[in-house]
Amino acid sequence: MIIEAKENEYKILTEIWEDSVRATHTFLEETNINFFRPKILNEYLYAVKLYVYKDEFGNILGFIGIDENKVEMLFIKSKYFKKGIGKKLLEYVIKNHNINELDVNEQNPNAVNFYKYLGFEVINRSEKDGFGKPFPLLHMKLNI
Repeated sequence: MIIEAKENEYKILTEIWEDSVRATHTFLEETNINFFRPKILNEYLYAVKLYVYKDEFGNILGFIGIDENKVEMLFIKSKYFKKGIGKKLLEYVIKNHNINELDVNEQNPNAVNFYKYLGFEVINRSEKDGFGKPFPLLHMKLNI
């Protein structure tokens, strides 16, 4: 089930973020994860509209954060990768919130391919991320 996240779940969401990042963002060093962790918990989760995917027992298995027409974050617990959770969350926000844009780390090819599979195409590229760090971003738009 997909529902809006509650603030008292943000610590769990940060744990899911870290688990997912460690499994997919192999280009990040520990210092990078330590840099982003408090920003996720104390800033970024508050800056977006969040939806969680819960199993039948109420456990959060993944979440998506959106702002206006853009996905700002999508993270799934690593042991639930390739189970359709990311697809369900993305399709939910596309259908219910007119989402049609996102950015993805170029160095995360599984995520790039996932978004392409779901109809997004690369429209631009940035050499650095929003912090000026050398992590290229692909800017993608839903091709409909």
